Amino acid sequence: MKHSPRLWTVLSCSALVASLGAGASGCGPGGNPLSARPYDAGDQVVFNQPPGNRPVDPDRPLEITAKGGAGRITDVTAVDARGRRLAGELSAKGDRWHSTVPMAAGAHYTVLVDTEDERGAPGQRRLTFETTPAKKVLNVEFGPDEGKYGVGQPLTAALNVPVTDKAARAIVERGLEVDTPSGVEGAWHWVDDKNLHFRPKEYWPAHSTVSVRSNLEGIKISDELHGAASKPLKLEIGDRVEVITDASSHYLTFKRNGEVINTIPVTTGKPGYSTRNGVKVVLGKQYYVQMRGDTVGIGGSEYYNLPVYYAARVTWSGEYVHAAPWSVDSQGYENVSHGCTGMSTGNAAWFFENISEGDIVKVINSIGDEMEPFGNGFGDWNLDWKVWRDGSALLKGTQEGRSPIDQARLRPQV
Repeated sequence: MKHSPRLWTVLSCSALVASLGAGASGCGPGGNPLSARPYDAGDQVVFNQPPGNRPVDPDRPLEITAKGGAGRITDVTAVDARGRRLAGELSAKGDRWHSTVPMAAGAHYTVLVDTEDERGAPGQRRLTFETTPAKKVLNVEFGPDEGKYGVGQPLTAALNVPVTDKAARAIVERGLEVDTPSGVEGAWHWVDDKNLHFRPKEYWPAHSTVSVRSNLEGIKISDELHGAASKPLKLEIGDRVEVITDASSHYLTFKRNGEVINTIPVTTGKPGYSTRNGVKVVLGKQYYVQMRGDTVGIGGSEYYNLPVYYAARVTWSGEYVHAAPWSVDSQGYENVSHGCTGMSTGNAAWFFENISEGDIVKVINSIGDEMEPFGNGFGDWNLDWKVWRDGSALLKGTQEGRSPIDQARLRPQV
């Protein structure tokens, strides 16, 4: 719709007066109706949400109408206390405005209505009200714990209730905002109905910062389910550490920021217990672990019960990179372990000192199975990027391409 020059003057004057406050002067010379401060348009517009202390239903659309013959509405701004704008439509005649998305539950709204009378003089009406709290809420808990991690660490979002509907999943995804380094493409992937992971197309840039927060508080997700407040999370990314273990050559290559800084003779899983191929992410480090075969289903003649030192864990099912002084004679020559990567105590102490949670450990040329994408650690990087994006509820599977309505509904105004 093309605005007339007069309408643009009215809106500009109204905006200027609103920003300068009650003591501001008009836009033009005295006597011009467009130069006056906005008059109180209380008798000119009618709200379907009356002011007062009684909260209103957030699912009931907000509607504002102009009284017949008293002028028209030129603009409406409805914003909650978090700065999120309520999307709406204004009729061509300016006689009615209504919201086009549900309001947030348990929110405080401020509505500013701009009007003009028959002469074009600007009017303004302000309304504030509360919406009723949500009956059922969706909590989001981000992971891992705040701190410093390697370039392979995915972000996680755990939900307290399952979300199965595709449209509801899209709302959840749009409300989970990830701030990534410039130029980094990333996407959420639904692991199951209650868990999402976020990773970039490539590993995180070294020495960068990644943060995630939820803008879902009060937002309607489905039926009576609304988002709850969530604690944001910030991660610091360290060096780009990549470990490549070649199960056929029996050597481990340790790279930092693209430079090989050590090669270590190792032993990996023997036939029947072969180490998993693929990319794994370090889950944590333990100076001492008592390893027993029965905890991973190994008994009989293969049973073991050993004190293990300098252990870096890469799967929940018990795969570690650790000191194995009992197999030094085999390291660099053959695979004799039950799936872990073993090395001398001296080499393990060095590895332990230089590896961090979130670093990449990749196994190649093993006769074992492939690392699972989910459920046994972070195997996220073993999914092709297209497959990863297909796990998003959004069309593009990225943080781009959101509509202006989504931006306003789920983002504070700046």
